[in-house]
Amino acid sequence: MRFSQSLSPLVTATLILVSSDAAVLNAAEAWPRFLGAKQNNTVEGASKLPVTWDPAKNVRWRTEIPGEGWSSPLVADGRVWLTTATQDGLSLRAVAVDLASGKILHDVEVFHPEAAPPKHRRNSYASPTGVLSGGRFFVHFGTNGTAALDAKTGEVLWRQQTLKVDHQNGPGGSLTEYGDYLLVPCDGMDVQHEVALRKSTGEIAWDVERSAKPLLSTLPPDRRKAYGTPFLLENGGSTVSLTTASNRLYALDPATGKERWFVNYGPGFSNVPIPATDGKTLVISTGFMKPEVWAIKLEGAQGDISETHVLWKQKTAAPDQATPVIVGHMVFTVSSGGIASCLDIATGDILWRERIGSDFAATPLVANGLVYFWDCSGVTTVVKAQPTFEVVVKNTLPEGFMASPAVVGDTLVLRTKAALYSVEP
Repeated sequence: MRFSQSLSPLVTATLILVSSDAAVLNAAEAWPRFLGAKQNNTVEGASKLPVTWDPAKNVRWRTEIPGEGWSSPLVADGRVWLTTATQDGLSLRAVAVDLASGKILHDVEVFHPEAAPPKHRRNSYASPTGVLSGGRFFVHFGTNGTAALDAKTGEVLWRQQTLKVDHQNGPGGSLTEYGDYLLVPCDGMDVQHEVALRKSTGEIAWDVERSAKPLLSTLPPDRRKAYGTPFLLENGGSTVSLTTASNRLYALDPATGKERWFVNYGPGFSNVPIPATDGKTLVISTGFMKPEVWAIKLEGAQGDISETHVLWKQKTAAPDQATPVIVGHMVFTVSSGGIASCLDIATGDILWRERIGSDFAATPLVANGLVYFWDCSGVTTVVKAQPTFEVVVKNTLPEGFMASPAVVGDTLVLRTKAALYSVEP
């Protein structure tokens, strides 16, 4: 099955409970990259984000998204962009939705591979989240390619398909931008390196092999891979790009790819969560199978800091899919098995730990003293961001969450397994 370039009459936006005085959203507000502009999934400042909802309450519109994709929605200039794919993985697409109405504006085939790579049943062919920047939507589909679209017209401006990588379980890891570069980790069973692409052309600006490659070559191929997303950090007056990869966290100069420092945490592979920080301490998850949460001191980081800068390790109920979030002195995590934790960032001590569900992939959202946890079954558990466990409410939508949310003003833009929602107070 292939989708047409135009909107299918079967794909419709359902408007629900639209009040006559509904405010028009500010088109200048944006959620431009995975986990927001600061990559921390935190809404800062005054906000009236909704706390309660269901299909008949506080949902302004619901739009079914054709195909399947776990990429998170991005928002700029009054449009929501996301990626999707046909079930067979042979049509990889970019979709734009009008933020005010939920109407699909563009449904563009970006790549049409002759054959689909292997994929884990839990993954999708459109899992990486792109970047919205400078009037363009940059998309990434793993080994199938990276591309740039005009965010107004939907026209494909360039395609880059030379970065081949065997991820075994399908595409993972999202794009990050730095200046005129897109940062693209390529950590597979076969190759392990990181690349910067020029945003203007898609050409390779720098390409750096992983410094742990001698170690990785001694491991079974499936232990060499990772699904990291570069995380930009201002540290010591300069910017470093942090990527969790197999057995090692890399801190690179995003302008050149030169390695600044690293932390070894092996064994740890198939890494998905990105780092989180309060500016002084870095919090990471070490990877799949036996994940741990580590805290790393940032001051004075240079070279191999594996033995000098690790402050603490939390070895139980660590996340292998959802990124930790930080509120003050507290670190909030949720394991894929549904155990939520609140840790003290200074010591790693468990302030509380509770089961809140059974299956989690999306990253929690922090807003207005609350933490929103998104279950793969469609339940959102909202708790107070405090050192004692207190559930405020549980909300349910009929499809589950694999994607993390976007926030624009007082609106939650939520992607479930089947649809895109605009949820307002």
